[in-house]
Amino acid sequence: MALPKRRHSKSRSRKRRANDFLTPAQTASCGHCGRSKLPHRVCGNCGYYGDREIVAFEE
Repeated sequence: MALPKRRHSKSRSRKRRANDFLTPAQTASCGHCGRSKLPHRVCGNCGYYGDREIVAFEE
């Protein structure tokens, strides 16, 4: 079984463990169509931001 030749430094271990406690991205529901989207962004499904239509999609 392989063994490390040198000890890993504290900074190297902490850099590796930095991503262990990340939280998933929060989502909000679109007020127009109800699908989930990132907060403070235009909805990719219907193109609305709040009550205003920002992007017009052709159907």
